[in-house]
Amino acid sequence: MSKVLIIGAGAAGMMAGIAAAYNGNQVEIFEKNDRVGKKIFITGKGRCNITNASDIENHFSNILKNEKFLYSAYNNFNSEDICNMLENTGVKTKIERGNRVFPESDKSSDVIWALNKMLKDIGVKIYLNTEINKIEKNDDKMSVIDKKGKKHIGDYCIVATGGMSYQSTGSTGDGYKFAKSFNLNVNKTYPSLVPLNIKEEMCKNLQGLSLKNVNLKVVDEKGEEYYNEQGEMIFTHFGISGPLVLSASCYICDKLKDHDFKCYIDLKPALDFETLDKRILKDFEENINRNFNNSLDKLLPRKIIEPVITLSGIDPYKKVHEITKEERLNLVKTIKNIPLTVTGTRGFNEAIITRGGISIKEINPKTMESKKVQGVYFVGEVLDIDAKTGGYNLQIAWSTGYLAGSSIY
Repeated sequence: MSKVLIIGAGAAGMMAGIAAAYNGNQVEIFEKNDRVGKKIFITGKGRCNITNASDIENHFSNILKNEKFLYSAYNNFNSEDICNMLENTGVKTKIERGNRVFPESDKSSDVIWALNKMLKDIGVKIYLNTEINKIEKNDDKMSVIDKKGKKHIGDYCIVATGGMSYQSTGSTGDGYKFAKSFNLNVNKTYPSLVPLNIKEEMCKNLQGLSLKNVNLKVVDEKGEEYYNEQGEMIFTHFGISGPLVLSASCYICDKLKDHDFKCYIDLKPALDFETLDKRILKDFEENINRNFNNSLDKLLPRKIIEPVITLSGIDPYKKVHEITKEERLNLVKTIKNIPLTVTGTRGFNEAIITRGGISIKEINPKTMESKKVQGVYFVGEVLDIDAKTGGYNLQIAWSTGYLAGSSIY
């Protein structure tokens, strides 16, 4: 039996604790917050998108970087395993759109309760309000030193401190500091799955407007396409957010210094150019003697009509029957191609995940142990691996945490 010290009681840390304790080890977890699972609590808008009920190939296609590193982790513990583990502890799960898995109760607190129960049932000791400042290796022993200077000694140490995102939950980059103290390479970090700042003032005026079933395309200054998907988004006082935008940010968050990006919104992706033109003609016929600005109510959300008119270049008070074919076709183009200039992303405090982190070249993929420093393991978001929304990031945490814990005897 070994003594395992785990820093961080988030998804990866708690899972590592469960797996290590099941292996017969004595486990202690150190958490700087006053409770465990603080970030789990806010995931999936407080509902906790536990995982994605799909095969490994689909998970890997939604992981944006270093997915092959995760083969052993996923083969040891996959999306089915986490669901079974929670169900066996009394938390029923359900599958929603896009194979997203949630607790049946829609309460993330139930997932935290289940993990906490498993830890307590197998005798894991959890130290809350205990911030670790330093990790030391002396011969074959590992020590973690807390903020008050107290030294805790064990045989192995698992670092599960998260990245830099949602810093209010305690993710303040501690793991990178620990890795650097052992001369491990840490790749530059960026906020990811994050809203975008937009130059155009129209976003401010449209603040709060949610658009469903629109298409968002992101291109650089050369016209190279980085993202092109349909879904839901929302305008904010600083720019744009919502599922579509967060996913798009994954593809550009680390490239903003080298490229100028533009977003193009197609408000009617279900209608091709010709079909939309026919639809507008029909609306024009019904409003033949009205002002142009009163003719689009059936086609577009009221709030966005004024910006669309401005972008189309047509006089808002022009009578509909006076609008030329050229003007009408320009309106079609506008509706299918609203341009927005990206000036940057929001900060880590608004990002769901972190791009970058401890280089996977430093880590043994079969155990999550540091290649340079025997006895130290790194799991979860602290690693340079990130994925799109849909439960994939939490599965990375579950799988890497479980692999590290189950590798220690």
